[in-house]
Amino acid sequence: MQIRIADVAKDFGRTGALRGVSLDIRDGELIALLGPSGSGKTTLLRVIAGLEIPKTGKIYFDGEDATGMSVQRRRIGFVFQNYALFKHMSVADNIAYGLTVLPRAERPPRSVIRQCVQELLDLVQLSGFGGRYPRQLSGGQQQRVALARALAVKPRVLLLDEPFGALDARVRKDLRRWLRELHGRTGHTTVFVTHDQEEALELANRVAILNEGRLEQVGTPDEVYDNPASAFVMSFVGETSSIPVESDGSGLMHEGRRIEATFSGSCTGPARLFARPKDLEIGAAAEGRLPGRVVNLHRTATGRRARILVGSGPALVESEVDVAAALAVGDAVGVIVRRGRVFPA
Repeated sequence: MQIRIADVAKDFGRTGALRGVSLDIRDGELIALLGPSGSGKTTLLRVIAGLEIPKTGKIYFDGEDATGMSVQRRRIGFVFQNYALFKHMSVADNIAYGLTVLPRAERPPRSVIRQCVQELLDLVQLSGFGGRYPRQLSGGQQQRVALARALAVKPRVLLLDEPFGALDARVRKDLRRWLRELHGRTGHTTVFVTHDQEEALELANRVAILNEGRLEQVGTPDEVYDNPASAFVMSFVGETSSIPVESDGSGLMHEGRRIEATFSGSCTGPARLFARPKDLEIGAAAEGRLPGRVVNLHRTATGRRARILVGSGPALVESEVDVAAALAVGDAVGVIVRRGRVFPA
């Protein structure tokens, strides 16, 4: 199903949760709503579900105006962070619940419901768990039951609100891989909310980045990471350092000195230069290089990082350095930006 969000705004008292958001979600797409706490991503998900009514704007399902449509008519499968399973019901009964509470005229026969439950248990790799209760399952297994329950009612769209937020890092990683494979098999249009950029980049076909109720950028994981549309996106997606500079359109100055930097983006006047740790090179202090002092060295999973105080401060940058490099805290260094982006200050 295609979803069109057209200029949607939503207020809570004087707080603008959504401010004119427009977004087209493609049929069969797995799209992430990514942003910090308070950015409006969960509110947007609830507006799609019909749990919140927008102040202005429209929601369209396959071209049909769904703005005033009830939650039931929208046929949404909703999965919450805390699973929301019925503790007194078995796994099988939890999955079947949405079918058993349908009006009698729409309710499938018991044999059909049992068959549906078994097929879903197989799909979420929990065959043989139907007779257990939620307390007898791990967090990852409970989340898979919640997904099966959402799929049981044959939803037109699947909505997930921070689905892995309550799980530990290892389980989250395993479930992300599993959800990607599940989406490939079912093909449901799926919208999930997360504040975890790694999760969004790994799972989604496209990422919609929100900030203070506004849509900053929509694009593939490669597009939002490699070609951020704003300083916010650059700083929020991936690890980034920023340095205050002056731009004359052709080069950059830092504290009155021209610096060596390869960058994209065009502006004049006060600006900020953003760079990833892998795009900074550390060497001896020299003319044209950003003067700095090493204030911290620490090991990472893939190598070593240096944190450097640049110029007179307070700008701090992080750079990847060779594990064997002769570098110590307190050393004076020169920083070269091999790849960066400039945005107006």
